[in-house]
Amino acid sequence: MDATALIAEDEPLLAAELEQALKVAWPELRVVARAEHGAAAVELALRTRPDVLFLDIRMPGLSGFEAAQAIAEDWPDDAGAPLIVFVTAYDQHALQAFEHAAVDYVLKPVDAARLARTVARLKTLLGERRGANGPSWEAALARWRELLASDALGGVQRAATPRLDVIQAASGNAIHLVPVREVVYFEAADKYVRVLTADAEHLIRLSLRELLPQLDPQRFWQIHRGTVVRSDAIARAERDEAGKVTLVLRGRPERLVVSRLHAHRFKPM
Repeated sequence: MDATALIAEDEPLLAAELEQALKVAWPELRVVARAEHGAAAVELALRTRPDVLFLDIRMPGLSGFEAAQAIAEDWPDDAGAPLIVFVTAYDQHALQAFEHAAVDYVLKPVDAARLARTVARLKTLLGERRGANGPSWEAALARWRELLASDALGGVQRAATPRLDVIQAASGNAIHLVPVREVVYFEAADKYVRVLTADAEHLIRLSLRELLPQLDPQRFWQIHRGTVVRSDAIARAERDEAGKVTLVLRGRPERLVVSRLHAHRFKPM
């Protein structure tokens, strides 16, 4: 069976080893890209749209989990969902990945017999999907929602983290104390987070990943990997003919786009 793949692995020798093992186990598979870190994996995957992604769980910058989330959010609507195989040297992480989001996992160093079983599983799934005129995103998205709701990303459980009541945002020589209840939404900006209230904007030196566990998940909803909005600041959600959801806010003129991973939040009661 002909298919294409991307390998994301930050150690070139291990990437070459996996590619060589795949040539033996699956001669028809064509590796169209190799990425040395998570951000490159996202960019190359979206550009080349391979059938299968082999993602190392621990990579510089974005982890394999985070890269897969970014790919799922930005993957074109007219392309079938890729199959994801996580690669790891840590068995507990591999099992966690397999249970929550992946088609399968591969342990490092690569074992030929184990890889052969993974290849057989991938071929079966690709055959089923192609026979059904392309895969639906629904099953893939459901598994990713399970991943995001779990602790599988390696973060701290939200319930175990103290809630944040006040944001301390520096501006020159001043520190602005911004009550969290007044924040309309948070937006990731490189190594910072933009904090937007109805009448002001602040910048804090904190990543959204670090901030999220400190927010009440019932009140603050993640609608994209880079955006978190206060639920009662949402005036309405509008869905276009293609199914894309856009939020109209109370107190802010911006319209926020909801990624396909989080669009399930917005359904009539």
